[in-house]
Amino acid sequence: MYLIRGIAFIFYICIAKRLPTSDTKVFGKVSKKIRQICGKAMFAKCGVNVNIERGADFGSGRRIEIGNHSGIGKRCSLRWEVTIGDYVMMGPEVVIISQNHLFNRTDTPMALQGFGDPKRIIIGNDVWIGWGVMILPGVKIGDGAIVGAGAVVTKDVPPYSIVAGNPAKVVKMRESQVSGGQNL
Repeated sequence: MYLIRGIAFIFYICIAKRLPTSDTKVFGKVSKKIRQICGKAMFAKCGVNVNIERGADFGSGRRIEIGNHSGIGKRCSLRWEVTIGDYVMMGPEVVIISQNHLFNRTDTPMALQGFGDPKRIIIGNDVWIGWGVMILPGVKIGDGAIVGAGAVVTKDVPPYSIVAGNPAKVVKMRESQVSGGQNL
Protein backbone atom coordinates (compact mmCIF):
# COMPACT_ATOMS: atom_id res chain seq x y z
CA MET A 1 0.00 0.00 0.00
CA TYR A 2 2.79 2.43 0.90
CA LEU A 3 4.52 1.74 -2.41
CA ILE A 4 1.36 2.48 -4.42
CA ARG A 5 0.77 5.68 -2.41
CA GLY A 6 4.37 6.74 -2.96
CA ILE A 7 4.23 6.12 -6.72
CA ALA A 8 0.87 7.95 -6.96
CA PHE A 9 2.33 10.88 -4.98
CA ILE A 10 5.37 11.21 -7.25
CA PHE A 11 3.24 10.84 -10.39
CA TYR A 12 0.74 13.43 -9.12
CA ILE A 13 3.42 15.99 -8.18
CA CYS A 14 5.44 15.55 -11.38
CA ILE A 15 2.68 15.06 -13.98
CA ALA A 16 -1.01 14.91 -12.96
CA LYS A 17 -0.99 18.19 -11.00
CA ARG A 18 0.08 20.00 -14.18
CA LEU A 19 -2.38 18.42 -16.64
CA PRO A 20 -5.10 20.65 -18.16
CA THR A 21 -8.22 21.57 -16.18
CA SER A 22 -11.25 19.30 -16.39
CA ASP A 23 -13.14 21.79 -18.58
CA THR A 24 -10.46 21.82 -21.31
CA LYS A 25 -12.00 20.56 -24.56
CA VAL A 26 -9.26 18.23 -25.79
CA PHE A 27 -7.73 16.56 -22.71
CA GLY A 28 -10.04 17.71 -19.88
CA LYS A 29 -11.82 14.40 -19.27
CA VAL A 30 -8.58 12.42 -19.42
CA SER A 31 -6.85 14.83 -17.02
CA LYS A 32 -9.77 14.61 -14.58
CA LYS A 33 -9.66 10.79 -14.66
CA ILE A 34 -5.89 10.68 -14.10
CA ARG A 35 -6.11 13.02 -11.08
CA GLN A 36 -9.06 10.99 -9.77
CA ILE A 37 -6.98 7.79 -9.92
CA CYS A 38 -4.17 9.54 -8.03
CA GLY A 39 -6.67 10.71 -5.37
CA LYS A 40 -7.99 7.18 -4.91
CA ALA A 41 -4.45 5.92 -4.34
CA MET A 42 -3.35 8.78 -2.08
CA PHE A 43 -6.37 9.77 0.05
CA ALA A 44 -7.55 7.92 3.15
CA LYS A 45 -10.99 7.84 1.49
CA CYS A 46 -11.99 8.91 -2.01
CA GLY A 47 -15.57 8.66 -3.27
CA VAL A 48 -16.85 8.23 -6.81
CA ASN A 49 -16.82 10.97 -9.44
CA VAL A 50 -14.37 13.14 -7.49
CA ASN A 51 -12.85 16.08 -9.39
CA ILE A 52 -9.37 17.24 -8.41
CA GLU A 53 -8.51 20.31 -10.47
CA ARG A 54 -5.18 21.42 -11.90
CA GLY A 55 -2.67 22.67 -9.36
CA ALA A 56 -4.46 21.32 -6.27
CA ASP A 57 -1.96 20.72 -3.47
CA PHE A 58 -2.66 18.30 -0.63
CA GLY A 59 0.73 16.89 0.34
CA SER A 60 0.64 13.13 0.65
CA GLY A 61 -3.16 13.18 1.03
CA ARG A 62 -3.07 10.32 3.54
CA ARG A 63 -5.26 12.15 6.09
CA ILE A 64 -7.77 13.51 3.59
CA GLU A 65 -11.22 12.01 3.07
CA ILE A 66 -13.47 13.17 0.23
CA GLY A 67 -17.00 12.01 -0.51
CA ASN A 68 -18.88 11.24 -3.70
CA HIS A 69 -19.32 13.85 -6.45
CA SER A 70 -17.14 16.43 -4.68
CA GLY A 71 -14.34 18.56 -6.03
CA ILE A 72 -11.13 20.28 -5.05
CA GLY A 73 -10.77 23.53 -7.00
CA LYS A 74 -7.91 24.88 -9.10
CA ARG A 75 -4.78 25.74 -7.10
CA CYS A 76 -6.41 24.81 -3.76
CA SER A 77 -4.28 23.82 -0.80
CA LEU A 78 -5.45 21.26 1.77
CA ARG A 79 -3.23 20.37 4.66
CA TRP A 80 -3.31 17.50 7.10
CA GLU A 81 -6.66 16.39 8.50
CA VAL A 82 -9.62 17.23 6.25
CA THR A 83 -12.95 15.47 5.74
CA ILE A 84 -15.06 16.60 2.76
CA GLY A 85 -18.62 15.30 2.38
CA ASP A 86 -20.65 14.45 -0.73
CA TYR A 87 -21.54 17.00 -3.44
CA VAL A 88 -19.12 19.67 -2.20
CA MET A 89 -18.24 22.43 -4.69
CA MET A 90 -14.94 24.16 -4.04
CA GLY A 91 -13.83 27.23 -5.96
CA PRO A 92 -10.25 28.01 -6.96
CA GLU A 93 -7.50 28.98 -4.50
CA VAL A 94 -9.24 27.74 -1.35
CA VAL A 95 -6.84 27.18 1.56
CA ILE A 96 -7.71 24.63 4.25
CA ILE A 97 -5.27 24.51 7.16
CA SER A 98 -5.71 22.07 10.05
CA GLN A 99 -2.47 22.86 11.90
CA ASN A 100 -0.85 26.06 13.21
CA HIS A 101 2.57 27.13 14.47
CA LEU A 102 3.07 27.23 18.23
CA PHE A 103 3.63 30.73 19.59
CA ASN A 104 3.08 30.63 23.36
CA ARG A 105 6.72 31.10 24.46
CA THR A 106 8.18 34.59 24.20
CA ASP A 107 11.72 33.41 25.04
CA THR A 108 11.91 31.32 21.84
CA PRO A 109 11.35 32.56 18.28
CA MET A 110 8.02 31.34 16.90
CA ALA A 111 9.83 29.74 13.95
CA LEU A 112 11.59 27.41 16.43
CA GLN A 113 8.53 26.42 18.49
CA GLY A 114 7.21 23.86 16.03
CA PHE A 115 3.59 23.04 15.32
CA GLY A 116 0.53 22.26 17.41
CA ASP A 117 -1.47 19.10 16.93
CA PRO A 118 -3.62 19.02 13.79
CA LYS A 119 -7.33 19.70 14.33
CA ARG A 120 -9.55 17.97 11.77
CA ILE A 121 -11.66 20.19 9.53
CA ILE A 122 -15.03 18.72 8.58
CA ILE A 123 -16.98 19.96 5.57
CA GLY A 124 -20.53 18.57 5.41
CA ASN A 125 -22.57 17.46 2.40
CA ASP A 126 -23.87 19.82 -0.32
CA VAL A 127 -21.54 22.68 0.63
CA TRP A 128 -20.40 25.45 -1.72
CA ILE A 129 -17.04 27.04 -0.87
CA GLY A 130 -16.32 30.19 -2.91
CA TRP A 131 -13.13 31.41 -4.53
CA GLY A 132 -10.23 32.21 -2.19
CA VAL A 133 -11.81 31.04 1.06
CA MET A 134 -9.51 30.23 4.00
CA ILE A 135 -10.65 27.63 6.55
CA LEU A 136 -8.73 27.40 9.83
CA PRO A 137 -8.05 24.41 12.13
CA GLY A 138 -10.88 22.53 13.83
CA VAL A 139 -13.74 24.18 11.92
CA LYS A 140 -16.90 22.27 11.01
CA ILE A 141 -18.97 23.49 8.07
CA GLY A 142 -22.53 22.20 8.29
CA ASP A 143 -24.53 20.52 5.53
CA GLY A 144 -25.95 22.82 2.85
CA ALA A 145 -23.83 25.82 3.86
CA ILE A 146 -22.43 28.41 1.45
CA VAL A 147 -19.12 30.15 2.21
CA GLY A 148 -18.76 33.40 0.25
CA ALA A 149 -15.67 34.18 -1.80
CA GLY A 150 -12.71 35.45 0.20
CA ALA A 151 -14.18 34.52 3.59
CA VAL A 152 -11.91 33.52 6.47
CA VAL A 153 -13.67 30.79 8.45
CA THR A 154 -12.47 30.75 12.05
CA LYS A 155 -15.52 29.16 13.74
CA ASP A 156 -18.09 26.47 12.95
CA VAL A 157 -20.63 27.27 10.23
CA PRO A 158 -24.25 26.26 10.94
CA PRO A 159 -26.05 23.99 8.47
CA TYR A 160 -27.83 25.79 5.61
CA SER A 161 -26.28 29.15 6.47
CA ILE A 162 -24.57 31.59 4.15
CA VAL A 163 -21.41 33.09 5.63
CA ALA A 164 -19.11 35.80 4.34
CA GLY A 165 -16.37 38.17 5.50
CA ASN A 166 -13.25 38.16 7.62
CA PRO A 167 -13.91 36.64 10.04
CA ALA A 168 -16.83 34.84 8.40
CA LYS A 169 -20.24 35.62 9.88
CA VAL A 170 -23.73 34.36 9.06
CA VAL A 171 -25.36 36.80 6.64
CA LYS A 172 -28.41 34.73 5.71
CA MET A 173 -30.02 31.32 6.15
CA ARG A 174 -31.04 29.19 3.17
CA GLU A 175 -34.73 28.42 3.04
CA SER A 176 -36.36 25.29 1.67
CA GLN A 177 -38.43 25.98 -1.44
CA VAL A 178 -41.33 23.77 -2.47
CA SER A 179 -42.21 23.87 -6.15
CA GLY A 180 -44.51 21.41 -7.88
CA GLY A 181 -44.40 19.05 -4.90
CA GLN A 182 -40.60 18.66 -4.95
CA ASN A 183 -38.12 19.93 -2.38
CA LEU A 184 -35.36 21.93 -4.00
